Amino acid sequence: MRQKELKLVVTFHTTADAMAMEKACKNAEVPGRLIPVPRMISAGCGLAWCAGLENRAQIVGLMEQTGIEQEELHECMV
Repeated sequence: MRQKELKLVVTFHTTADAMAMEKACKNAEVPGRLIPVPRMISAGCGLAWCAGLENRAQIVGLMEQTGIEQEELHECMV
C-alpha cells in the first residue's frame, strides 16, 4: 500500500473540465494525474487532478492560460 502524502488536489464542476486538464497538462508536460475525488472532498464531477504542492503555480497558470475552470484547490493527504 502506498504511503499517503500531502498533495494539491484540483476539483472540477464537469468531467469535460477534468479531461481538458489532463490533456493540457500532458501537452505542457506538467506532472500529475486524474484521480477519483477523495472522500473528504465533495465535487461536482467525481474526478480531480492530483499533483505535488510544488507544482501549484504552474498548474494555476496553465488553467488560466487554457480557460479550464476549477471548482476548488485543496491540499490533502492522498
